[in-house]
Amino acid sequence: MRFRHPDGSTVHLSYCTNVHPAETLDGVRAQLRDHCEPVRRRLGRDRLGIGLWLARDAARALTDDPSELRSLRAELDRRGLEVVTLNGFPYEGFGADEVKYRVYRPDWTDPERLAHTTALARLLAGLLPDDVTEGTISTLPIAWRTPFASDAEAAGLAHTALTTLGERLDALAELTGKSIRIGLEPEPGCTIETTADAHTPLAAIGHPRIGICVDTCHLATSFEDPDTALDALHTAGIRVAKAQLSAALHAEHPHLPEVRSALAAFAEPRFLHQTRTRTATGALHGTDDLDEALTGPALPDRTPWRAHFHVPLHAPPTPPLTSTLPVLRSALTRLVGGPRPLTAHLEVETYTWQALPAALRPRSRARLADGIAAELTLARDILSDLGLKELP
Repeated sequence: MRFRHPDGSTVHLSYCTNVHPAETLDGVRAQLRDHCEPVRRRLGRDRLGIGLWLARDAARALTDDPSELRSLRAELDRRGLEVVTLNGFPYEGFGADEVKYRVYRPDWTDPERLAHTTALARLLAGLLPDDVTEGTISTLPIAWRTPFASDAEAAGLAHTALTTLGERLDALAELTGKSIRIGLEPEPGCTIETTADAHTPLAAIGHPRIGICVDTCHLATSFEDPDTALDALHTAGIRVAKAQLSAALHAEHPHLPEVRSALAAFAEPRFLHQTRTRTATGALHGTDDLDEALTGPALPDRTPWRAHFHVPLHAPPTPPLTSTLPVLRSALTRLVGGPRPLTAHLEVETYTWQALPAALRPRSRARLADGIAAELTLARDILSDLGLKELP
């Protein structure tokens, strides 16, 4: 979906296909047929943006055979779909029964992360619509914090890899006329946990095509104020390559038995649900997963908790829980509600539909398509309220 910003520029809204995990190129084609096109039809749109997730094997199939890339682009056109952004964070296995810490491997100390991201950039340059010259890719924020955090050698390897990536992106732009930008995506528990943590490493890299991806669930989970965070990025000259529109799980009174019981329904074995609270003194405390917060003494429970669980934008959980949708609204106001947009790429990313408590999970493809269409409708309405006009 495309929108005209009041300054005349185009803002793209898509949804991320990691909600339909597929490891192979055939699986990606099935996503387009079984999920993405039905969502487009529900929205009554001739064209719908999708943020593709291309796992290692799917990316390699496209890289090894240029005819497959041309075929995929033709299929996107035929189904009324377009791609301006990729999710390059998960490498493989995102549909596994247990993902947890695996999603952070390989990290930016591993040459395979550089090779994979370089391949994604080249593929995206070939998938961009003819009238679009800039694409974006989100990627993990260097590494999970352990054992990386105290390892100077690892930090040097990651810096070298990202600097090399910037040089490759420059060469790709010169060759193709397509500018691909990378956004490191701060996430709780990683070496770059917050937007503030991104300032130093991105300044050290100092490349205009290496910026940040702001995920509004992660922003909220770490109790970052959107205005403060985004103003600081702007002041530091750090570009927001893309923003992922998502909402975290919020519990206002986690010490109450009924609240803990409601939270327990969201503690599941597939994904990591980092949980945070900010105490009255301003200190941020956290656990790596929701079940740790519920069963251990580590997390203070007299102040609100937020968990890294991407809940559907349009359907917050019932009381006593809610979502951080107000943080998303505030972030969008700052991102695209001003005289100029801070980013042109917005991507709804709710990949946890099948990890929701059983009573809330969609029980068919049709119900899932209904839900995704409802999320995009909510995002569209927020953008319209901010003065952006939906384009045909």
